[in-house]
Formats: sequence, C-alpha cells, structure tokens
Amino acid sequence: MGFIDQFKRSLGMEEEKRKPIEPFVEEILSSSGDLSITPEQPFYEIILIKPRSEDDMDYVRDQIVEGNPVIVDIAYLEKEGQEAFEMIGSKLNVLRKEHKAEAILLCKTKDKHMILIGPNKIKIIKKG
Repeated sequence: MGFIDQFKRSLGMEEEKRKPIEPFVEEILSSSGDLSITPEQPFYEIILIKPRSEDDMDYVRDQIVEGNPVIVDIAYLEKEGQEAFEMIGSKLNVLRKEHKAEAILLCKTKDKHMILIGPNKIKIIKKG
C-alpha cells in the first residue's frame, strides 16, 4: 500500500475493507469451546437481616469481616428493651473500631430501623 492510498484512507476518501464480524465471532467460539467473561470488579452479596439475638449480630459481624455489606433492621431488638439495644450499639462500635466498618442509617419508621453496614473496602457516600 502506497503513501497516496494511506493518505486517502486517513482523509476518509477511501474506506478500509474490514473482515465481517460474524465469521470472526464464530471462529473464536469454535476454537476455544468455552468463553469466559470476568467482570473488572467483584460482585458483593448484600444481605438484609432482622436480628433477633446476639448470635444474629455475630452473623452480621462475620459477613462484614468477609467483605460483604449488610443491611440490618434493628427494630425488633430496639423494642426488646435497653439491654438488647445496648448490645447492638456495642457490636456496631466493635465493627467500626476493629474492622473499620462504616454504618449509615437508611430509614427509621415506627416498624423499621434499617442501617447499612459496609466493610472498609466499600466506601459509603451520603449525598443530599
């Protein structure tokens, strides 16, 4: 290919002849058998839990340590009394101090009190 041909193509005066895409795709699929596409970022499993005991809050801690964000509805434990509510507060403080977790209040109504707790590798940004 000469200089003039390349110059014409760069100006758009001559279209480059391209190979049709269908045979190319068929060639890739037939040569490799299986085709795997991997996302650039991992997927997070977000769990909604309504804890009813200290064991349920320990499960929340385990999920945060594994790197999964958790939505916790603490309305039931809040209604159980001061002792249960203080247990929630102490568990949240441990998560924030030891595991650098972040927590944000999603909603508070008479029957729901939902908190999003995320591990330190997931940034929670509140806008608005």
